[in-house]
This record gives sequence, C-alpha cells and structure tokens, in this order.
Amino acid sequence: MHLNQSQHKEMPVYTVAFNYTFELQMINAARRLCYSSCCVTMLLCSSCHFLQELVSSCWSSITLQPKLDNKIKFSDVYGVELLDKGPICGPWNTRTAIQGKKNIEMHRFVVHGITRTRKRPSPWVPCEYIFGHKDLKTCKNWFERLMACINNEGDRPKNLMVFVHPLCGKGRGVRNWETVALLFDRAKIKTKVIVTDRAGHAYDTLVSLSDIELKALDGVVAVGGDGLFNEILNGILSSRYKASYPPTPEGFGYFGSNENCEEQKRNGLNCSMPTPDSVNTTFPGNSTKCDDHEPLLSTSQPTGLEIPSLNTNKEPCIGEQDHIVSFPNDWFRLGIIPSGSTDAIVLSTTGERDPVTSALLIILGRRMSLDIAQVVRWKSSPTAEVLPTVRYAASFAGYGFYGEVIRESENYRWMGPARYDFSGTMVFLRHRSYEAKVAFLETPNSNPLAASAEDDVTGAQPLQSHQRRPRRIICRTNCFVCKEALTSGQNSEDEVADSSRTICENPKWVWSEGHFLSVGAAVISCRNERAPDGLVADAHLSDGFLHLLLIRDCPLPLYLWHLTQFTKKGSDPLSFKFVEHHKTPAFTFISSHDESVWNLDGEIFQACEVSVQACRGLVNLFASGPEV
Repeated sequence: MHLNQSQHKEMPVYTVAFNYTFELQMINAARRLCYSSCCVTMLLCSSCHFLQELVSSCWSSITLQPKLDNKIKFSDVYGVELLDKGPICGPWNTRTAIQGKKNIEMHRFVVHGITRTRKRPSPWVPCEYIFGHKDLKTCKNWFERLMACINNEGDRPKNLMVFVHPLCGKGRGVRNWETVALLFDRAKIKTKVIVTDRAGHAYDTLVSLSDIELKALDGVVAVGGDGLFNEILNGILSSRYKASYPPTPEGFGYFGSNENCEEQKRNGLNCSMPTPDSVNTTFPGNSTKCDDHEPLLSTSQPTGLEIPSLNTNKEPCIGEQDHIVSFPNDWFRLGIIPSGSTDAIVLSTTGERDPVTSALLIILGRRMSLDIAQVVRWKSSPTAEVLPTVRYAASFAGYGFYGEVIRESENYRWMGPARYDFSGTMVFLRHRSYEAKVAFLETPNSNPLAASAEDDVTGAQPLQSHQRRPRRIICRTNCFVCKEALTSGQNSEDEVADSSRTICENPKWVWSEGHFLSVGAAVISCRNERAPDGLVADAHLSDGFLHLLLIRDCPLPLYLWHLTQFTKKGSDPLSFKFVEHHKTPAFTFISSHDESVWNLDGEIFQACEVSVQACRGLVNLFASGPEV
C-alpha cells in the first residue's frame, strides 16, 4: 500500500510499506532471545504467542526489498523503542492471524535497523522488526538488554551539532533534515540544530566555540552542499590545526623556521610557519574592502548559538590542557547529509547521493579518515602585500576555468544548480588561458601519469608515449591503499601529530610554466552526477597525495572533447597531450594575473600566489567509503 503525506502525517515524505506476520515455534521449553556481538536472533517456544511484524520502509527513490532476514547484526541496529499495547495484526492486512485468532493485543517493542536492496547494495533502507508479548515485563526486559548492547557500540555519536542550509539545492536542506530527523530521534542522539541565516554563520559559530565546548560534541554535521561543509571544515581547523605551511621550492621567497626547516632545506624545500598575525580569515584595515567575496570571513555578527560557558573566569581552568582539541584525533568526526548542487564529497565517500544513507552512516558511527588540502595564499594580487592566509579544502582546488565558473555562477544563484551549466558554457566560449608557473614535488610515487601509446588510435596523443599508464586502483570500502598510507605514518603516538603531513624522501621540485586553461588539484575523486567517475577516477580518500591537473592552452574543439570525456563512465579524460597529471604531496602556483580566482570546494578564493599540501587523514568522516 502506498501512503502519502495526507494519509500518514508522521512521515515527511512518500513512504512505501508492507508487512507480514508469522509465529516462530521452537522445541525449547522457554522462549529465548539469543544475542551476541554480531547479531540478534528471535526464538519462540510453542507455548507463547510472539509477533514478529516486519515493516520495511523507503524514502524517495530507494527501492523496496520485499524480504528481510530473521536476524539482524547489532552493528546494523540503530534504535529500539517500546510501543503501546496493540493488536498483533498489521493495519494493512487485517485478515492475518496467529493460530486462528484475530486482533490479539500484546505489549510490543520495535527494533530499528537497516537493510540493503539486492540490485543496489549501496543505499541503506531503514527497516523495522516489531515484536509483541502478553507480558509487559518481558518486553521491557528485552528492550533494556537490546539498548544496553547498542550503547556498548562505542563509535556511535551521542551529541551532534547540525548546521542546516535553508537555501541550498532549491530548499532541499530543510526538507532533507525533516526527513532524517526522526532517525536521529529513534537513535536517541542529541542534536543541536542551527539553521544558517547568512554566509559565514557556521564558520563564526565554530570558531567561537571553546575547546571544552567542542569536546562535548562527537561531531558536526552539514545538511547542505560542499560549500557548507567547507565552511564547517575551516571553522573547525582554523585555530586548532597547528602545522607548518606547505613546503616551497628554493627561491620562492616565503619561509619561516621551525624544527624541521633545516632538514627540509637540505632536501631542497623551504618551510613556513604560521605567525599570530596570519590567523586565517581576517585582513588589516577596513573589513568591507577585502579582496575576497566568500562566506569564510568573520562578520562579527552574533552566532545565535546558546551554549552555557563552563568557565566564566578569564583565567585558564585547572586542567585546561586536558581539554585542548587538536587535529588529527580519533574521536571527532564530520558528517554530510547531501542537499547541495553537486555533493561531490558525499558521492566520493559513500557512493550514493542519498540523505537517508548518509544519516544512517552518521547514526551507526561509521568512520573513515579523509585527506585535506591546506591552501596558503601568499598574495591576493601581484601588487598586494605578502599576507599568508590559510584555507582548507576537502575535495578540490581549481584555478582558471574552474575559478571563473564559480565566480560567474555567483551572479545567477537564482537559477539553482542550473547556474553551473550556464556559467560553464559562458566561460568555455570565452576560451581564456592564463599565464602561470607551477612547481610540484616529484616523488617516486608521483611520476607523470601518462597514457600509453595504444591510445593514439582515439586521437588522444599521450603526454609521454614511452610510458604506460598504470592500472587504475579505485578507492572502495576498506581500501588497502588508504590503510597502508595511514599505518605507515602512525607507528607510534609521537608520530601521530606529524602523520597528517606527507613527508617525502629525496624530494625534487619540477617546474611547469606557460599558458593554462586551468590548474586543478583533486584531493578525492570528485564524483558527481555529471562526472560519474569524477575528475580523477583513481584518487584515494586518505593516501596523502594531491592529483595536480594542468590543462595547457589548446584549440577549443579539443578542449570540448576533453571536457565531454568526464561525462562518460570508464573514459580517460586525462590522456590528451595538452593535459598533465601529476600525483604529488605539494605544489606552488604563481600568476601575474590581477584577478586570479580559485575554486575551493565551490567557494571563491582570490589568490595569485599559493602553496598547497595534502594533509593525510587530517579529519575523520562519518562514512565508510564507496561500495560501488
């Protein structure tokens, strides 16, 4: 039976449901509820009437799975609730009866879990197992036992801060949160929900939180797109991630000193350290005349967050050092419930652009490490003063075509997601190239990733025909590449703080200069609906490398051919002669253009000189990697 909103007010979106009842009879003299660390199995003796009513629900386009197992893993159970006393017969099939009796009322409890469809294992479908017994004490007993087992799952969050973007994706943010909020209630997770009312709201809120207040949370969730997640990421890391600036080549001119600088200089690297004057997001002088037009700048407006302060004195608390929050760490996680225009981060980390699946990943406490790109702007324009400013990006940093598309699209926000298609077409037709110099670290693992000579038959000339393009290893759930990268840098507790930075042995700087249509650095694959394989299909989520894409000036038809290859699953858009693809831990970019604009996770960042490095496993995400 199909239930719509007018027929079933409790469900915020369309739901398809069915049920069936049956009695499990066992030879045992007593009913037993057998449970272990991995599964729950319901058993019943013949002397007891016990209802197991299986109700499977789906939201939106998730396909219904018509058959559920008679056991469920504890890791797939997200909640247990006591129900009111009611009939054992389901409301959709009043003819169902147990032992010939109809409408037998019992005390009931429901186990909320997840299941998967057979055709598409990636989307997670919420399901319910409802049990009934004549004895209320028996139901309460098993309810308490099941709750105790769920509470013993240590990775599950208990307190979350949720930021909801009300305008992203034509209002999908609020609707999606209303859809999944019931799941968090069932899981008994406390959520502090903040609906953002301006650009920079989430950033200002998180920057203003003390470490004690932040440590009271298990994570922060973004209900929006990649831009809102980027704002949250920068708000969390801006004052809490203590690390030197990215390495730069000799002669670049910007470097400070720290304990590692001498060693890095011997290897041909410069090293820069943040200073108190280079805190991320503020500029000296009139704040209304900033070079940036982005939501990360502090607005000094009230955050609207009411969190009681645990220390009203100005003096440090006793034991305050115990509450200092630094990154990377093992307990704090970030989450995304996709509601944006592209949702590249969600698609690259879960394989699905589904708010219910993402919400269940958060509720069940799934965990994976994620690389983050640290972007340091040295100068916003060629004539500007040197003022290092730090930003962080989780998916992509792009210049040229990518930056101009974002800047152009800001004029057409009223068009919704279609603004990217329109702006992209306008920028493409201008076919503008930019003179720039790029230096990247070449390591044994970052040789030019060129196509093989066999690709000549397609008309796509390889960059170096004598090199064969290596076989692509796609990042999946339990990816061995990401695991090897993380374990190699975390051999001891003393190394954890430095494991977020990719340290290269015998690094070598390689310069590339000329006129470029675009310069991009992909942290992850950047999958989206228009590019099913992403910008770089074999980019990994936590291997400590960036994928540097240098697109040199070329005829417009060839550039169009290159761009259309991204829309075809299984194609290789990086095999053209005018495309350079380098796997590198860090690079430096210099341009003499007055209006150099970068695209950081869909946010505008004006800069003509930048240094970028991959911070390996800097943050943890409520995700487990794409299954397909």
